[in-house]
Amino acid sequence: MIIDCHTHLSFPGYEIRSEDHFVAAEPLDACFVLASPDQPSRQSNQLVSEYVARHPKKMLGFAIVNPVIDDISVRYWSGIKDTGFVGAVLYCGSEGFHPTHSKALQFYEVADRLHLPLFFHTVPPFGPDSVLEYIRPFLLDEIAQKFKNIKIIIGSMGLPFVNEAIYMVARHENVFGDLTVHPQKVWEVYNTVLAAHEAGVLGKLFFGSGLPVQKPQSCIETLLGFNKLLADTNLPTVPREKIREIIERPTLEILGITH
Repeated sequence: MIIDCHTHLSFPGYEIRSEDHFVAAEPLDACFVLASPDQPSRQSNQLVSEYVARHPKKMLGFAIVNPVIDDISVRYWSGIKDTGFVGAVLYCGSEGFHPTHSKALQFYEVADRLHLPLFFHTVPPFGPDSVLEYIRPFLLDEIAQKFKNIKIIIGSMGLPFVNEAIYMVARHENVFGDLTVHPQKVWEVYNTVLAAHEAGVLGKLFFGSGLPVQKPQSCIETLLGFNKLLADTNLPTVPREKIREIIERPTLEILGITH
């Protein structure tokens, strides 16, 4: 199976019609649809919920939460789970709250109780009120240690702090990386994959496309052709089967998501 762990219906600066999103996801067996911070949380979650409800066999929703201002009660999030959501996505940098804010820690207790995996979205663009410091993967260390049963996904390998993300994935059993690549950024893709390989953490990375920013098919082709990216050089390569394993990883099983 091919699971895309990183797609959106909308994102600041990008938007895609739901029917076009579904068409772009054709090569996939299933994909996560992350609610976006470009609207109030309830409105964004409603958009994703309606879309997921139309395609329950393929689409899995991740509800956005800003713990500082949103409802983080067990009752509310139990209801969220009943509307097609299987996890939560947090935009700490974009929405300007520290990952270990006291209200955020309260939310993680709820997520732990309800068995919700958490996706920490780190990729830009960032608005004028964003706090870049809050996307640093090292800030998740306390969370990963305190809530060992929560599966944590570091979005886009923590860009621009890739090395921190790799160390976090290696350090914690319950922390994983989202390998969302940009086919046009050859050097960035090469360095991220090679660094993960040399650190021995390729086995803990999930495939992601970032749709609508990138198309899943293009990202799959880029990864499968990884060793051809710099074919005219003598730079190190990565075993192709290791890269294929990322694309075909049983992401749902690993995260404990029933689908």
